[in-house]
Amino acid sequence: MSRRYQPNLLITGTPGCGKSTTCELLQRRLSDYTYYNISDFAKEHNCYDGFDEGRKSHIVDEDKLLDELEPLLRKGKCIVDWHVNDVFPERLIDLVVVLRCDNSVLYDRLKSRGYHDSKIDENMDAEIMGVVLQDAQESYAQEIVVELQSDTTEQMDENVDKIVDWVELWIKQHKNGVTNELSKKAASSANESASESEQKEEEEEEEEEEGSDDGN
Repeated sequence: MSRRYQPNLLITGTPGCGKSTTCELLQRRLSDYTYYNISDFAKEHNCYDGFDEGRKSHIVDEDKLLDELEPLLRKGKCIVDWHVNDVFPERLIDLVVVLRCDNSVLYDRLKSRGYHDSKIDENMDAEIMGVVLQDAQESYAQEIVVELQSDTTEQMDENVDKIVDWVELWIKQHKNGVTNELSKKAASSANESASESEQKEEEEEEEEEEGSDDGN
């Protein structure tokens, strides 16, 4: 059973909230950690499953992405940067930092990137509704999800200080490391959920067939 002795950090948030800047600052402080910008990582490893014409962006093949990334996460000392956070297995993530941004600041950042108005509106709405934060809270244990404001360089520096302090505390509290595997209880629960999902799909298919027969 493999173990990791350094934590994995997921830095997430709406595009424009300062994820990349925060991760770059963080890596300077944690020089032995590896920074993975998932957009770049997916491109380098060809983890694509088509192209979204509406958003003018590639569609990431999440299964292939995890196949490439999981062996790296198992080693620990990873800084992961992506606006999608519910893809990564909870057992391999130790801290989820959700960066938040004031609407006016976010608008200026997205505009400076040359985003189309529709894309700006989509991201602004997501930030106002707290979509990324909600996804994180639904995907990971509440105690590892942290919300930090990221409007100014001063706040970003403070955020990095907080994360570094957290990493140092984690290492002290986990001298024997943590397992990379699912616990028996979690594995059993996952299998039960999969079985229930399969059973539900079968029941829906039977209902559709019965409805089709009645129509004939």
